[in-house]
Amino acid sequence: MDVYGLVGNPVGHSLSPPMHEAAYDHLGIDARYVTFEPAATDLEAAIDGARALGVAGLNVTVPFKEAVRDLVAVDDLAARVGAVNTVDFSGSEPTGHNTDVEGVRRAFAHHDVPLAGERAVVVGAGGAGRAVAFALADADARVHVANRTVETAESLAADVGATAHALDELPALVGDADVLVNATTVGMDAPDQSPVPADALHGDLAVLDAVYTPLETRLLRDAGAVGATTVDGAWMLLFQGVAAFERWTGRDAPVEAMNAALRARL
Repeated sequence: MDVYGLVGNPVGHSLSPPMHEAAYDHLGIDARYVTFEPAATDLEAAIDGARALGVAGLNVTVPFKEAVRDLVAVDDLAARVGAVNTVDFSGSEPTGHNTDVEGVRRAFAHHDVPLAGERAVVVGAGGAGRAVAFALADADARVHVANRTVETAESLAADVGATAHALDELPALVGDADVLVNATTVGMDAPDQSPVPADALHGDLAVLDAVYTPLETRLLRDAGAVGATTVDGAWMLLFQGVAAFERWTGRDAPVEAMNAALRARL
């Protein structure tokens, strides 16, 4: 039996186990997906222990995505983003990767949203914002990053070749945009709040909200009301998991089965 898992703290809320185990069941793979919740001071021991026990791969979630970079050999994308969310133990040494970026790209592709040459606005410059901005920039979109702390937006913009903006510039930015992504937690803790004024939205937009609880956020409701294409955050969560599964197993992921398990749990 192969063992895969998730390391983070906390991990009790994670939706990854049912999603990955649905894939194993669908394809008849003899595998399990388990969770590990070490203290920050025990992270290195947890990674070493997982490898020693023969764990085949790990996903990594908060607060360890940055710290794991120093414990494994990271690929170019993970190094540029500054975060690792997937560790592969199949080689001579553990390697770190970032499938959040692919999760963003595949979520848009699944909804037939083009990115190359499009004007894209990213709200938020934290961990999720970095993955989103790299995904869009690497797909040749013209990226604009808006953040409450402009200096953080400027740092991310410099890394991806984007432009930085304050949040009060959002109405003008969104009015001219083709793609909009909320990479903040606004709409999760206060479900009736949106990071973008409703009157800035328009029907030519494609809007992805990285928040997936609730699935239909205020931003997505407002966007749908004006005829915009809407992409809920579960698609991004799904496709980062799909990319990890395919890296670990070398097999095409059963996307429909994983999506059904994820949404059933949500």
